[in-house]
Amino acid sequence: MGNKKKNKKAAAAAVTVAVSDDDNNQNGSAEKSEVPKAGPSSTTPLSPSPAATTPVPEPEPQDAEEDPIKDAEKIKEKGNTAFKAGNYQEAIECYTKAIGMNTSEPAFLTNRAAAYMSIKKFRPALEDCQQAVVLQAASPSTKTLLRLARCQLALGSATPASSTLKTVLDLEPKNPSALQFKTKISELESHLKRFQEARSKKDWGMARLALDKCFRTIEAEGDEIPLEWNTWRIELELSKGNIDGANTAANEALRLNPNSPENLTLRGLVLFLNGKLPQALQHVSHALRLDPSYIPAQRLRKRTKEVERLKEEGNQLFKSSKLEEAVAKYAEALELVGSEEEEGKGGNIRATLLSNRATTLVKLQRYQEALEDVDASIELVSNSFKALRTRARIHLALDNFDKAVIDFKSAITEAHKDGSTSDADVRALRNELKKAEAALKRSKTKDYYKILGLQRNCTEIEIKKAYRRESLKHHPDKGGDEEKFKLVVEAHAVLSDPARRERYDMGDDEDGMNNGGGMGGMHGMSQADIASLFAQFGGGGFDGRHPGGFSFSFG
Repeated sequence: MGNKKKNKKAAAAAVTVAVSDDDNNQNGSAEKSEVPKAGPSSTTPLSPSPAATTPVPEPEPQDAEEDPIKDAEKIKEKGNTAFKAGNYQEAIECYTKAIGMNTSEPAFLTNRAAAYMSIKKFRPALEDCQQAVVLQAASPSTKTLLRLARCQLALGSATPASSTLKTVLDLEPKNPSALQFKTKISELESHLKRFQEARSKKDWGMARLALDKCFRTIEAEGDEIPLEWNTWRIELELSKGNIDGANTAANEALRLNPNSPENLTLRGLVLFLNGKLPQALQHVSHALRLDPSYIPAQRLRKRTKEVERLKEEGNQLFKSSKLEEAVAKYAEALELVGSEEEEGKGGNIRATLLSNRATTLVKLQRYQEALEDVDASIELVSNSFKALRTRARIHLALDNFDKAVIDFKSAITEAHKDGSTSDADVRALRNELKKAEAALKRSKTKDYYKILGLQRNCTEIEIKKAYRRESLKHHPDKGGDEEKFKLVVEAHAVLSDPARRERYDMGDDEDGMNNGGGMGGMHGMSQADIASLFAQFGGGGFDGRHPGGFSFSFG
């Protein structure tokens, strides 16, 4: 009975040691727990129970407690070494790691800002400097503030840079770096002021000059163009009608900030003015997905859809020979496009619509209106072979043969440059040029069609009727002009003969027919023949034929 009691006591002691070790381990103590020892006893020691003999695991030795502040300093020093060696990206990585370990140390932020600035990444450098300034609010550092001002200037923020620099000079009025930097900031502020003044007056030439100077002021500091400046550049390029330049600026703005509704809408506007309406709609739709309430994108989408619809309807009406209706549709589209200088006076889309309407007006033989439209179109886009061809045809219809020849030649030149022009188009232009040159040659001698009061596409019957009318009008015995009568006879002699008319239409001379006056002017008719002809008209007994073989048809 006594032995059983002793065994129970020994087992209880063993359990007490095991629990203490677990607690110590959980508390993270590096010291070993001592096993309590039995005091003196008169009884013979019992054999240890299995629980008592289980070896207690010794705690693993632990390193001395880590100090993240000191470790961050060590990493910062590695960053400094990399910075001095010109390994700026490695330095940035070290400083970033140090900042993660100690977010309250401004030196880590300013060092990383310096590394960013060394590779001209001024936007992240600006953010680091701003955080450092907040941390140093109790004791501002002029070094940090100067670094912040430089970032602000590099990003084109002249007013914030000036404000930051004022704080520096309040702290250190004679700081040489600050005084030198002040001149540069003042220069940028002056250029920006001149730009805004010129822009408000729509003096685009002066505005461009001032903005160029702004770019030159910061180009030594950074390579990132301020987002707002890119917007201004697009506006200026459009104002001078440089759609390609505006397109480049819009692409650059979108590259820097691809998810900006403003940039997407500006790019859409440039595409719209360039006549690329489906692409314009894609960009404004993207802008509205990002910001459904963005009003400029809403307006541009509506405008683009309407212009696209009206243009297509006008084209279909033209093809259906509903010319007056087509003119009306083009007019509606032109009203929506407008001619504002800020939008390149309507750009390529306006030029296309004007050219289309001019072509329609030519079909209606409203040549003067057509000429006004096509002149305006070519002023906007000078290298359109289609517009040049249309104007050449108008000049031909208005008997401006020399201008027609010039425009046909220009159209051929531009058609060769236009990769989408077919060989058939070029051949057709060459044929039209040949006819214009023939007309020009004729115009320098005698215009037989004009003498008889005829159009160039007149029929044989119309030629006979005109000859009868003009002969009676200019007969000398009827009080007419003898020289004009001779020209009427000469014109009829050529135009009533299909072969001779064809040669005349091509501008060819035949038998001195283009030589003025005398025998040559009447193609070898003798004075007796002419006298006989006059007599027959004067006698009133004309039988319908005259010695020259010309037929009349009275009735």
